[in-house]
Amino acid sequence: MANQVIHPASAMDFMPVEKLRALQLERLQQTVKHTYDNVPLFRQRMDARGVKPEDVRELKDLAKLPFSIKTDLRDTYPYGLFAVPLKDVVRLHASSGTTGKPIVVGYTKGDLEVWENAMVRALAGCGLHAGDVAQVSYGYGLFTGGLGVHQGFQALGATVVPASGGNTERQIMLMKDCGVTCIACTPSYFLHLTEKAQAMGVDLRELPLRAGIFGAEPWTNEMRERIESVAGIKAYDIYGLSEICGPGVGCACEAQDGLHIFEDHFYPEIINPETGEVLPDGEEGELVFTTLTKRAIPMIRYRTRDITHIRTDVCSCGRTIRRIAQIGRRSDDMFIIRGVNVFPSQIETAIMKVESVLPVYQIILTRSHGLDNVEVNIEVNESLFHDNVAGMEEVRAKISHAIESTLGIRVIVHMLPPNSIPRSEGKAKRVLDKRDLNA
Repeated sequence: MANQVIHPASAMDFMPVEKLRALQLERLQQTVKHTYDNVPLFRQRMDARGVKPEDVRELKDLAKLPFSIKTDLRDTYPYGLFAVPLKDVVRLHASSGTTGKPIVVGYTKGDLEVWENAMVRALAGCGLHAGDVAQVSYGYGLFTGGLGVHQGFQALGATVVPASGGNTERQIMLMKDCGVTCIACTPSYFLHLTEKAQAMGVDLRELPLRAGIFGAEPWTNEMRERIESVAGIKAYDIYGLSEICGPGVGCACEAQDGLHIFEDHFYPEIINPETGEVLPDGEEGELVFTTLTKRAIPMIRYRTRDITHIRTDVCSCGRTIRRIAQIGRRSDDMFIIRGVNVFPSQIETAIMKVESVLPVYQIILTRSHGLDNVEVNIEVNESLFHDNVAGMEEVRAKISHAIESTLGIRVIVHMLPPNSIPRSEGKAKRVLDKRDLNA
């Protein structure tokens, strides 16, 4: 992009591809040997395949190595996948454990420096810089979001407002009084902030706020456009997962056209989720990562369950590191209704095409007389709900038609007044599966 200022940490983003591939291979060979020598589970799996570290002679040899999955971390809880002594680990993070045992990840001092480097590059790519005032409204603590984004902004030279999550009125007060120019949180929580600000008589468009760094949950381009329209900001998607490092594995740039992967640290593959076959760039499949510089808990071919593809066109920003398409769905968030595969992102895309609805919705799966049904609760603006019955029925019909056209099945749409659906201060819970309760 013309006249862009390149942060010194971002020089790697523009490295000639041949040099980048050579660096990746060198780091991959070191990581595979380090993991083989120090992680019994990985060594057992490699031995079972008859593969040794020295068999990795080129990048495509990565396909010879075994996959890693989330249950590996739970089955070896808490330290079974660590590749260094605990005395060398300077920080621990963990998942919430809502679906079982939490997963615990650790960082050496060098790992934290790698994470910081990736975060600085992510934020700089969004046009942020020293002098920005950044409000971090991700949760702090064991969740990687708050501290990860915090350390990136701090290293960038921004003034950090460590608001953490919750206390929405106070968040808005801080944004207003501190002259916040950038906010970082989940997209669903930011939408909640916009609603609360409106109720408080605060126009976000009149504040210095110009950018949002949003992640930790899937969201669509339609949602991004709605956020930008409501708040008058640029909304950037940031991608990460605790198993790989946290936020900063990839991020949109000012072109807002896919997410650049910092692949000198995190090597991406796309595989067929059914067969495990590596797919060429451009084909959609499951995203897999191998960490190239992580020492405490290196991950080899970690299956993310996120569905995307690697872009084959060149980004207008000039970066040579590859991009993935924005992730709107996961292979494990799909549900099947009457033989049709349905992803929540498809419903969100359809909803966002209809005016007068608020970007707040919830999908409820029910079962009646042995048949599965989809119900969608969606909020509409106050005037439509109370003053225009005919108009509301017209909007309901538009939503039903948009979803049916997208999915090929009928859904039941419930129109609700504003603030009917519970807001989340963290990741939004979009789907409630009640099929077992009314089978």
